[in-house]
Amino acid sequence: MGEETAAPKEARLQRIGLGEKRPRFRHESSRREESGRQAPVRSHPAARALAMGNAVAREDFEWVYTDEPHADRRKEILRKHPEIKTLMKSDSRLIWIVVLMVFVQLVTFYLVKDLNWKWVLFWSYAFHSCISHSMTLAVHEISHNSAFGNAKPLWNRWFGMFANLPLGFPYSVTFKRYHMDHHRYLGGDGIDVDIPTDFEGWFFCTRFRKLLWIILQPLFYAIRPLSINPKPISRLEIINVCVQLLFDAAVYYAFGVKSVVYMLVGSVLGMGVHPISGHFIAEHYMFLKGYETYSYYGPLNMLTFNVGYHNEHHDFPNVPGKSLPMLKEMAPEYYDNLPQYKSWIKVLYDFVMDDSISPYSRMKRHLKDEVKLD
Repeated sequence: MGEETAAPKEARLQRIGLGEKRPRFRHESSRREESGRQAPVRSHPAARALAMGNAVAREDFEWVYTDEPHADRRKEILRKHPEIKTLMKSDSRLIWIVVLMVFVQLVTFYLVKDLNWKWVLFWSYAFHSCISHSMTLAVHEISHNSAFGNAKPLWNRWFGMFANLPLGFPYSVTFKRYHMDHHRYLGGDGIDVDIPTDFEGWFFCTRFRKLLWIILQPLFYAIRPLSINPKPISRLEIINVCVQLLFDAAVYYAFGVKSVVYMLVGSVLGMGVHPISGHFIAEHYMFLKGYETYSYYGPLNMLTFNVGYHNEHHDFPNVPGKSLPMLKEMAPEYYDNLPQYKSWIKVLYDFVMDDSISPYSRMKRHLKDEVKLD
């Protein structure tokens, strides 16, 4: 970049709340002239004609022809810092934290059963949305076998179903199947269901529609696997559904309909317009061109099992969340100079208000034909 663009670029960094931006590894888009390959051409003429709000400039994903970058980072970091291997072990503390969280949620189901409806909805957002979103990230930890270790995968699946109970919706087993694809094939076309669909990128391209998209995030996360990468239903998924339905029925029988509404509404609201849900956008949406994964080192990590340490997590997904700060301290030269967020709330605000950012602001890559998934 020329000197004349340095000041505007620095101002943009400050505006979106990002720190320094010169990492050891940069996830660069391929240059078409060098590779001789063209990105798929998608025409979205309606995007130019949108009359509501300010239409964004981007009309497609950022197509790249490089491999998922974190595997190479992992190899190099381990060569220089082999002591990181000592962090690759289960976190027994996670078990007791999850048990306590489930117990607290059961207590709240009892406490709200006789409240006025307005207070049921108030506490559903004010409290249950926070603890339920935190529980989804506990399920995320369990999906990486952090509770009982890699030697007991089935124990982790059963425990994931237990953590899933107070959320109201069965998803822990399915989440595990698709989340492993997200790590192995980050941004993979037709595989990584964390990537929005073409419809999401095309339609939710104004400020109002982007806000609506954030509100509807739980819906899109639920339907993307069915539209992008459907898989045969497994026996464990059927068990997950049956166990969850039995639990929901038990809550209704024991506490009544208000407790059920409190549980379900809080889980949905916690995944939409909520400070914690900023991590959905902060993790991989390309606020700076060429950078695919971003970390957040703020206080909300205390409620989210350090999911904000996202570069660290993708580099070493078998390191439990509680140890990710130690990982960063062991290899600071690989993380201190990467782009990092200061606020998830500001991420949500900037996503809506920045007309250059949309659901299309993701790196997407074609995978080789020989890639086979379970």
